[in-house]
Amino acid sequence: MGIKKHLYGLLLLTVLCCVNAQAQDHMYSQFFNSPNYLNPALNGQFEGDLRMSLIYRNQYSSIGNGGLSYLTATIDYNVPRFGGGFGLMFTRASEGTAYLNKNNISGIYSYSVGSESFVLSFGLQAGITNRSVDYSKLVFSDQIDPRLGYIPGSVSGADAALFNNKFYFDSGAGINLTTGDFNIGGAAQHINRPNESFTGVPAKLPMRGTLHASYRYNLTKDDNIDEDQKSYIIPSVVLYKQSQAQSVALGLQYKRRSINAGLWYRSGGLGSGPASVVVSFIFDVFINHEGAEKMRLGVSHDVPAGRGLNYSNTSGTTEGSVSYETTLPYGMNQYRKFNGNRRCYDFY
Repeated sequence: MGIKKHLYGLLLLTVLCCVNAQAQDHMYSQFFNSPNYLNPALNGQFEGDLRMSLIYRNQYSSIGNGGLSYLTATIDYNVPRFGGGFGLMFTRASEGTAYLNKNNISGIYSYSVGSESFVLSFGLQAGITNRSVDYSKLVFSDQIDPRLGYIPGSVSGADAALFNNKFYFDSGAGINLTTGDFNIGGAAQHINRPNESFTGVPAKLPMRGTLHASYRYNLTKDDNIDEDQKSYIIPSVVLYKQSQAQSVALGLQYKRRSINAGLWYRSGGLGSGPASVVVSFIFDVFINHEGAEKMRLGVSHDVPAGRGLNYSNTSGTTEGSVSYETTLPYGMNQYRKFNGNRRCYDFY
């Protein structure tokens, strides 16, 4: 049973890594807690002056000896006078027993235009990606005995690829519109279609397109109460497409005071993994409410709904996130463009 379990896990991880070898990006279930990764136009879109955030995704933790883990860390600065900002984002993906790693560091710039009735934001992103793999961790057919399974310490006669390390330039752009109780945006990543091949044969990274929309419905009829006392239901939809892989995430959040709970469904399909149901919780801890200083904690869990990959053989996927926002001393009395307008962060 131990050998069968090992081989089953190895097979599943091979399939998953093959999907990613076709250059499919990971996506976060807590997209609202990683706004810069979702759309560079959301960079600098928050109430304070400085924001630091971290999100981590551990996917299918009980499969095989390897793992699928993803991390994104960002720091962005809100420049009030043009309603946008400057940001820096680091993303790391580690997939499978062969340690197929991808590290990216990008700079982001965003700017907004608008009036009393709308705010339209634009974002540009550019950076460097490093992709690497450890071939010594791969298992080939000549290392597997038909009766005993994998032979520990065996060396394969298969030829390794020419390279195990690759650097390339990467770019993205996005746009976001907030008007009244409606927010909609879109982004494109890998616009320059970089070559990430290890073999010397060109392998262009497909562009990833993202569309997202949210609506904020006020459940509190009394408009005279403070904003912190109101309750909202916020339905959202996010569409992802990259080459043949596509997915739709839809659901809603219930937001009241400093607590936000959500229930989501993400469709599956070719290249995008199994469908799943997602439960999420967000807790805002206000350190200094008047100074827009707060810490946000988020957690979510995915339950696969597919036949091949289900909860019993994957243990699902867990995400955790933390962010900190603050207003700098010299920024307390700065002029703020679109002050009083509803912004994209009001939906999350």
